[in-house]
Amino acid sequence: MSGLQRFLRQPEGMTGLVILITLLLASLFAPIVSPGDPLRIAGRALIAPFTDPAFPLGTDRLGRDVLAGLLYGARTSFAVGLAAALSAMCLGVCVGMAAGLAGGVVDEALMRVVDAFQIVPAFLLALAFVSTIGVSTPVVVLAIALGAWADPARLTRAQVLAIREQDYVASAGVIGMHPIEIAVREILPNALPPVLALSATIVAGAILTEAALSFLGLGNPNIATWGSMIAEGRSVLRSASYLSVIPGCALAVTVLGVHLFSEGLGKALADNGVRAA
Repeated sequence: MSGLQRFLRQPEGMTGLVILITLLLASLFAPIVSPGDPLRIAGRALIAPFTDPAFPLGTDRLGRDVLAGLLYGARTSFAVGLAAALSAMCLGVCVGMAAGLAGGVVDEALMRVVDAFQIVPAFLLALAFVSTIGVSTPVVVLAIALGAWADPARLTRAQVLAIREQDYVASAGVIGMHPIEIAVREILPNALPPVLALSATIVAGAILTEAALSFLGLGNPNIATWGSMIAEGRSVLRSASYLSVIPGCALAVTVLGVHLFSEGLGKALADNGVRAA
């Protein structure tokens, strides 16, 4: 049975996949559903949800369309989450591979660096980085990645240490394969599956971190984000709670979808004899 078939048999994985595909399609079709700048003033302020057909989810204090902000905010969350996770995975896999293959002093030195990053809470590291460097989307992505790369690095190293002792790796060396070729063709493909299962968790963490930074005013102010929408509704939480509740629910559903997808992927890999983190 292929890995895809095993994944399709996982109900939680399929539920998460449906949620993520729905949100992804909504974000992709945002320019069609709500053309124009989502931050523009589109109508009168504080229109309640489901009271005006032109604004199905109402408007905020400035008269901006909540639905437009929600759809474009999904684009921001997916873009930042995927970019940060990809950056963290690339850095973590490279460091983990280098540590596991080199061993000795190189391994010890790299693992001490990993320990240093794991000691500092990821959100505090991102908060300090953005506060110091400045607010922009690339800086936010880099800040989140710096707080998330240590776990993939440690997991990759553990996988490499176990795989390099296997008979087929020794056989590849005996027949004259170059060490780099052995690493790329024999070790890396077998070390990646558990790390890929971890990537979904990193995406969820990145989405939450981006929302938290935006909530604190440290996100990109020129784009719509769920965190900034939640922050916008704080001052009118009693009279217009929907301004915070709607983006908050969208954020919760997105993280739930990523978590369910990760659970299904992990079980599919476990059924294949691969121990997922």
